[in-house]
Amino acid sequence: MAELSTLARPYARAAFEYALADNALDKWSGMLAIAAAVSQQEKVADLLASPDVTSAELARVFNSLLGDALDDHGDNFISALAENKRLPLLPQISEQFEELKSQQQQVVDVAVTSAYELNESQQQMLASKLSETLKQEVQMHTEVDKDLLGGVLIRAGDLVIDGSVRGKLAKLAEVMNQ
Repeated sequence: MAELSTLARPYARAAFEYALADNALDKWSGMLAIAAAVSQQEKVADLLASPDVTSAELARVFNSLLGDALDDHGDNFISALAENKRLPLLPQISEQFEELKSQQQQVVDVAVTSAYELNESQQQMLASKLSETLKQEVQMHTEVDKDLLGGVLIRAGDLVIDGSVRGKLAKLAEVMNQ
């Protein structure tokens, strides 16, 4: 069976193109996030996996669960997913939609893990340098991991920059063991 992200891609792209044309990227982002969260609830996931429920019933139940969180176009999107038995792909669709939205808005989410809490000026300087390097606006999320010993670990999509002491020690050990 094809990978879930491959199956989700055309739906995410269709939703994105519609939302972009309708100037409603944020609205669709919210609708898809809520729908994805609902689809992952245990009872809902069981319902989605049930072979006894028709596509029309799934769409009706799912849309009723979401209530006012969806507009008419969102309801239609959910109905199309139900008809094609793709409702379980909502988390992947939402994730890919967010990636397309970030590309469109030239914003990249960056996760920075540091050994110690970064102060505001350090965060601003790091965000500025990353923005220059990546040539995109940076939305930075920070967390602390004392196991790094020092330095930072930066993740931006597929890019990983390991400037941590732990990472440097691991590289040194690898070189010495050869």
